[in-house]
Amino acid sequence: FLSFQWDVLLLELGLLACFYAPLQWWPILGCERRAPASIRWLIWALLFKLMFLSGVTKLVSGDVTWREFTALTFHFQTQPLPTWTSWYAHHLPPIFQSVSVAIMFGVELIIPFLLLAPVRYRRTRATACAVLCIFQLSIAATGNYGFFNLLTIILCLALLDDQHLAKLLPRVVSDRGEFTPLITEPLVWRRCVIGAAGFIAVVSSITVWHGITYTQPHPDWSNRIVAAVRPIRSINGYGLFRTITTERPEIIVEGSRDGRMWTEYAFRWKPGDLGRRPSFVQPHMPRLDWQMWFAALDPYGAQYWLAVLIDGLLENSPEILSLLDENPFLETPPRYVRLVRYRYEFSVPTEARGTGHWWKREFDAYLTEAISKKDSGDATKSDPEP
Repeated sequence: FLSFQWDVLLLELGLLACFYAPLQWWPILGCERRAPASIRWLIWALLFKLMFLSGVTKLVSGDVTWREFTALTFHFQTQPLPTWTSWYAHHLPPIFQSVSVAIMFGVELIIPFLLLAPVRYRRTRATACAVLCIFQLSIAATGNYGFFNLLTIILCLALLDDQHLAKLLPRVVSDRGEFTPLITEPLVWRRCVIGAAGFIAVVSSITVWHGITYTQPHPDWSNRIVAAVRPIRSINGYGLFRTITTERPEIIVEGSRDGRMWTEYAFRWKPGDLGRRPSFVQPHMPRLDWQMWFAALDPYGAQYWLAVLIDGLLENSPEILSLLDENPFLETPPRYVRLVRYRYEFSVPTEARGTGHWWKREFDAYLTEAISKKDSGDATKSDPEP
């Protein structure tokens, strides 16, 4: 529940920020020391790693939808938490979807190299910043990815120097004069920064290598290095949507008092009610709704926490019910709970106009039989009779 790529990106950027930030408790605008050059380059390298690996891993994964530029014909409706704009994007012409994939590859595979331009090429870095920010905004406009897009935009701002930022800041701030560093850090601190930067750079380079060649075996020494730093989760590899799911299974949780009449539990953000418009929720991250998407793809892999979810619903657990939209069993908890899987698709425009439905669905399977409190430890019994 706390290991999405934007979670580890927050940790990695936070580690670098410890060396990037001023040493004193209360910063004084215009009198700060310049951030260490090694750390500035590591922050730019982190942005390079994030974007470049996101692009290259799509190619090396072998996913046919990326290779044939058809990924977006599926992505908008099969992503974890679509928005209402996803419905409209899904129905755009196929040529638009293909061109968008080509543009995405250009942004993720070419633009990152502009980040490595020498420092004197200010406009090059500013251009890269603008392109990447627009790219992140376009992603945020058609999907819910928590604080990922906002965090990446903040990371992009490190590409701008003081002259660029002075044009963006309010006049009351930018009129305070040149940003002249008057504070120097102690020698011991400079040595610590250089040592930490060197270590981070080496390990980060290994994660990039592993990301590019993740389908191939790696030497034991590199695996041991990555395994040693993995517990802190602050030097990571990335690779968003390496493969695209072409169908959307969805788990619907149902409860019953008698085992015959079943009522669906409504989640706040994930698809359920066919007529409910998909909503924007970012930068909040509704982690249960997200994990339900993964659970629908691999119910047995999610069995350990689905059992806890079912057990909580059988007890009307306030902590678990607070994560849902509403509780259909207010007075007494249900006697039985079961998990049903459907195949969801966006409705076509003619259906939407006639029914007002954003989704259509088809029954797939009963993932569990009716589970009562006494047997709620097993949340993945396969295909019993309803």
